[in-house]
Amino acid sequence: MGKEKQLDKNLVEKILKDSDVRKAVVYKSHNWFFHLYFNHYVTFETAPFQHEMIALTEDENYSIYIIIAFRGSSKSTLINMSYPLWAILGCQQKKFIIILGQTQDKAQYYFSNIKKELEENELLKQDLGPFQEDNNHWGSYSLVVPRFNAKIIVGSVEQSIRGLRHRQYRPDLIILDDVENVNSVRTKEGRDKTWQWLTGEVMPAGDRNTKIVALGNLLHEDSLLKRLHNRIIDGKIKGVYKEYPLLDDSGKPLWPGKFKTQGDIDFERETKAPDNVTWQREYMLKIIPEEDQVIKPDWIKYYEALPSESEYDYTGIGMDLAISQTSTADFTAMVPGRVYGHNKKDRKLYIMPNIVNKRLTSMETIEEGMLLADTQALYGQAKLFIEDVAYQRSIIEHFEGAGYDAEGVKIYGANKISRLKAASHWLESGKVLFPRQGAEDLINQLVNFGVEKYDDIADAFTILLMQVIKEHNRPEFIMGFGRIDAI
Repeated sequence: MGKEKQLDKNLVEKILKDSDVRKAVVYKSHNWFFHLYFNHYVTFETAPFQHEMIALTEDENYSIYIIIAFRGSSKSTLINMSYPLWAILGCQQKKFIIILGQTQDKAQYYFSNIKKELEENELLKQDLGPFQEDNNHWGSYSLVVPRFNAKIIVGSVEQSIRGLRHRQYRPDLIILDDVENVNSVRTKEGRDKTWQWLTGEVMPAGDRNTKIVALGNLLHEDSLLKRLHNRIIDGKIKGVYKEYPLLDDSGKPLWPGKFKTQGDIDFERETKAPDNVTWQREYMLKIIPEEDQVIKPDWIKYYEALPSESEYDYTGIGMDLAISQTSTADFTAMVPGRVYGHNKKDRKLYIMPNIVNKRLTSMETIEEGMLLADTQALYGQAKLFIEDVAYQRSIIEHFEGAGYDAEGVKIYGANKISRLKAASHWLESGKVLFPRQGAEDLINQLVNFGVEKYDDIADAFTILLMQVIKEHNRPEFIMGFGRIDAI
């Protein structure tokens, strides 16, 4: 059983037979607890990464622990089933544990696994039991361990845990196991909903010393687990983030006891992940975009500073107008960008962070557009690029009448995705650069175009980029400094 296989068999036998010795040994070690009480799950030698996962459960130096591990890594067995029971019996002495899954069906599955062990595992029953089901909150999804005055509740993201207590105890251990799926992360609206559930329901439910452990897979660059990871990187929360793919960077398996040969790896892939998307996502922990994705995440390039003003050409603002303030209406979007470089080789578009994305009336749209035009151009006027359709013609004329350089953009029936595809080569070639902060919603709409509920900012960006490319391809153009030079 992993490291314990190397121990003296007589010692192990003594521990198994002597209840007092056994309790003393497992009190401080979840590793010992798992390998003694859950030995029937140890069918292969425990891998180093699994010992590390167990060590993370023993650690209480941080408020949140994020564990991403390949399918079949035993992460749920170790952390969702074994850990809660050790957290009650062992030195952490947790009193109120909540385990949450993505659906009620998953919650029932998690609960049944714990309940089965408490009912059928004789050694566990002897040292931890008895237990009783509690129907006060969620019926068969709740149980109490009277000997330790502890409670375990298993639920889902569909349920509210706000204000839950077990006697005087608020939740002191919360485990999130696969609370997202491919469908829930498809749109920003869905991702925001899960994030709001975490920050509005889960985190406030705990106390100062509550430990949160989140398990799952990498489903999206903006998923719950990645958002938490980014906050750990930024120092906004104290936490640990670990990834355990099946194969390391050199192609060696992280679980050599189970995957001894290339044939074992091939068999796993052929039987459990016959398509490449499943293999990359579930086993190699790669974030796999939608097959019809127009803009790939690795096309998004950033700038740390703008070029020198001597390289500045002009400022353009792409506008996608929606003259309505109803809650179901699209947003008016305005994306400003500065063009730098006086020849084709060096010419690039730098997106500015002052992006507008609001529901505006006609007058508010004009005022917002004028303000953006006045504040974004370095020299001369900003060029306003607005889709030239019937109901927007009056807006274009209003800008022109006020002395602004407004240009109607003819679309000629091309749909949004066709326009983005036509302009995408500038993104792929690194000729469009984004600020580190201020363009997050734009980037999200670009890399998830066709999936997100709203695409207004992406459409305004496309209008801007199409016109920049059009200017770029002209035999001559008017420079921002008033010169006329050949490209």
